[in-house]
Amino acid sequence: MSIDRRQQIIEAATKSFSLFGYKATTMDQVARLANVGKGTIYTFFKNKEELFDEIITSLIKEMKREADEAFDPTLSFHEKVHRSLYKMLKFRKEHQLTIKLFQEEKEMGTPAVQEVLAAVEQAIINYMKEKVVDGIAAGEIEECDPEVTAFIILKLYVSLIFDWEKNHQPLEKEEIARIFERYIFQGLKKKN
Repeated sequence: MSIDRRQQIIEAATKSFSLFGYKATTMDQVARLANVGKGTIYTFFKNKEELFDEIITSLIKEMKREADEAFDPTLSFHEKVHRSLYKMLKFRKEHQLTIKLFQEEKEMGTPAVQEVLAAVEQAIINYMKEKVVDGIAAGEIEECDPEVTAFIILKLYVSLIFDWEKNHQPLEKEEIARIFERYIFQGLKKKN
C-alpha cells in the first residue's frame, strides 16, 4: 500500500512539474493531484527538492534505457554512438518534463532547474564517455580523452539538433550521421 502511495505521489509530482514547472509546483498541488494529504507526502519525501531529485533520477535512468535499446554492438563505433545519442536527445526533446524545465530555465533561470539540467547533461556525457572508453578498448577509435570527446560529441549533436533548427530546416537523422562521420569519426578512426 505504501509503495502505491509513494508511486502515486511521484506520478502526481511529475505531472505538476511537467505542467507548471519546478518553481510553480507546490506540495499542496502535488497532494491534490495525488489525492493524498500533504502530510502523506512528507512520510516519503523530506521536501520538494527531494521529490524533484527522485523524479529526475528516474528520468535519467529512463533516458539511458532508451539509449541502451538503440545501442547495437554489431554496428560501427560511430553508428552505435549516433543511434544512442540521437535517442537520448530525442527523449530529452520530446519528454514533457524536460520540455517544461528547459522553458523554465530559459524564462526564469531557476537555480534548482539549472542544477537538474546540468545533471541530465552530465549523465549523457558520462554515458557517452563509457562508449568512447569501450571504443578505445576495442581498437575502434584512437586513444583520446574520453570525457572531452563525449562532451564535444554531445555539444555538436545539441547544436545540430536544437540550435541549427532555430534558423534552418531541421536536419534529417541520416544527415546528422553523415556530418558526424565526416567531422568527428574520421578523425577518431583508428589508423592502421
